[in-house]
Amino acid sequence: MKILVIGGGGREHAIIKKLKEDKRVETVYALPGNGGIAADAVCLGGSATDIPAALAAAKSNAVDFVVVAPDDPLVLGMVDALEAEGFPCFGPRKNAAIIEGSKAFSKDLMKKYGIPTASYETFTDLDKALSYVETCPLPTVVKADGLALGKGVLICETREQARDAVRSMMEGRLFGDSGATVVIEEFLTGPEVSVLSFTDGETVVPMVSSMDHKRALDGDRGLNTGGMGTVAPNPYYTSDISAQCMEKIFLPTIQAMKAEGRPFKGCLYFGLMLTPDGPKVIEYNCRFGDPETQVVLPLLESSLLEIMLAVSKGTLAQTEVRFSKKSACCVILASEGYPQKYKKGFPITLPETVANEQIYIAGAVEKDGHLLTNGGRVLGAMAVADDLPGAIDKSYTLADKIHFDNAFCRRDIGRRALKALEEKK
Repeated sequence: MKILVIGGGGREHAIIKKLKEDKRVETVYALPGNGGIAADAVCLGGSATDIPAALAAAKSNAVDFVVVAPDDPLVLGMVDALEAEGFPCFGPRKNAAIIEGSKAFSKDLMKKYGIPTASYETFTDLDKALSYVETCPLPTVVKADGLALGKGVLICETREQARDAVRSMMEGRLFGDSGATVVIEEFLTGPEVSVLSFTDGETVVPMVSSMDHKRALDGDRGLNTGGMGTVAPNPYYTSDISAQCMEKIFLPTIQAMKAEGRPFKGCLYFGLMLTPDGPKVIEYNCRFGDPETQVVLPLLESSLLEIMLAVSKGTLAQTEVRFSKKSACCVILASEGYPQKYKKGFPITLPETVANEQIYIAGAVEKDGHLLTNGGRVLGAMAVADDLPGAIDKSYTLADKIHFDNAFCRRDIGRRALKALEEKK
């Protein structure tokens, strides 16, 4: 089979590597791909949001299946366009991808169907939003309604911060048109859990839970990023909590989307907070998370291609989805200055990897046979081990063998997870 994967980051690299484990896969094309992905796929360049280019690539390469991985092309309707031309896809159609594309939509969906989430108000009028933050409980959370590269959420401790957040989004267009509408919601407390799930619109199969680390610096300090590292499984996510989530969140969400005439097929990401009142939804994503994918897929023992085909055909209930009982850790190496200004173009030196190790390239370009940095998050060093301490140690050992100028990483990825394990004993 010939597969086209839309996207060009670490998540897509992880997807491609896992797809290639299936012997039926003859060639993988990546649009646009990147300099590191080029070792595992034919990179076509261009833009992941270019729907005509994706159609042209699918046709000219006679691909059998397309995986649309990033949020932007999904929200724009790339799956709709490809399926209309006869190309089966993994990923939701436009009317289902709105679950991530509009926070106001997703919050209203949860309210309508009784899915537990933070209380909230939605605003399109600046003055009304500013008036609300003068009386709402603190801390409060201000969210841009639309897509914002995972950065459109501001936690405000004071009313001044809340006013600034609202003004920066609605008036200053900090996140462009994504902030024309804002959602202001209750600040929840408790451990965070990411749960990716396969769903064909009827059946939902959760994957191994994971724990992301969003802040740029150790001790959860610094600015929010796209993610500085992950571990899986998340020790806070017990079998009891898993059962609660299936009953009160996962199945109700899939059923709600179907009832709204928006059946969701693909990977639905549940961002959860385990509050004193039980699990609640912080956010939905309409695709694999990044960098959660980099620790979840290495633990998948079943064929990713087989599962994706089943999701596309609506036969997920009859398909095996099996995960290892081992643990995984991924440490992100980023360019100094990320998520703000940073320099590019530094040569990357990569070590040889061994079994249960992977290096996923996110922001790099190939030039004259050399791999050069070309992004904020440059790559992820991932390792699998029998237990979480072992996975963390192996991941950092691998990360320390990778070199490029201006590199930095958090040195405490997985520390909270280890603390949770200790508390269980």
